[in-house]
This record gives sequence, structure tokens and C-alpha cells, in this order.
Amino acid sequence: MITLNEAPRLIRPTTAVRTSYLTGEQADCLLRGTDTDWLGPASEDFDSFVAARDHDKERWEVMSTVYWYVSGEHYLGSLVVRHSLTPELASEGGHIGYHVVAPWRRQGHATRMLELGLEKARERGISRALLTCAPSNEASRRVIERNGGVPDEQLGGELRFWIG
Repeated sequence: MITLNEAPRLIRPTTAVRTSYLTGEQADCLLRGTDTDWLGPASEDFDSFVAARDHDKERWEVMSTVYWYVSGEHYLGSLVVRHSLTPELASEGGHIGYHVVAPWRRQGHATRMLELGLEKARERGISRALLTCAPSNEASRRVIERNGGVPDEQLGGELRFWIG
């Protein structure tokens, strides 16, 4: 296991983690069997790739803020705070989405990242946050519950939890 010299933190996207971002996301795509084509343009012009993510932006029909979870030059994962909910997000997606890239999983990073993400959501005026996860995603369910997630009725295909 790699020892991190700095406590990980949530920051806005940065060019300082270029190599670890690209390799971490590529490892994730390959592990999941998903498309890696988007990594080519990101790799060719990482400054523009970061600039496109380093501001609040409408995604999923709501304003959203993207954060990266980093320790020094190491990119560990990302988190998005959706400032409000559409009916679709109230069923699947919620206020906060997060992921830890494969090399850093099962080390407590998701639990801490969500804790910090809830602080960012409160700064945006979200006092009660909805989180969702697939019923088969036991690890994510545990992360949500460790952060105070209270189960709610299941709508659509995902489990729903409220925190706050």
C-alpha cells in the first residue's frame, strides 16, 4: 500500500494531479469494462479538461459542483454535489455522487470523502442530503450509513438514504 504524506482533501479539479488522475480513471474504466476514449482528449489537453470542470455547471438539469479527492500529487477519486434535485435525481442519483479509483479502494477514503462532501453540500445550503446506491453496492451502502444515512423508500432501481 502506498503511504500518503498528506491527509486527503476535497479540492476543485487541478492540473497538479494529471498523471495520477489519468492512470486512476483509466484503471477504473478497464476494471468496469467501460469506454476509455474520453481519456485521449483529456490527456492531450489536460489544462482545458480541468478548466471545464473547475466551476459550477449545469449537469443532470441542475447546478453541480465537482471536487477531486487528492493527497499531494495523488488523485484518489471524485465527488459531485448537485445543488438541487429533479424528479429523476430524487429517484436515482441524489444530491451527492462519489467514486474512489480502484488503487485506493477499501482504505476508508470513500467514507472520509463523503464526510467532506456533506460539508460542501451544507455550504451550498443543502441541510438534508439524499444519496442513492445500487442494491448490490454493499460498499457504498456502508459508506452512506457510516455517514449517518437513514434508509428511505426505494424508488426506481436504487436504495435511497437521507443524511442531515
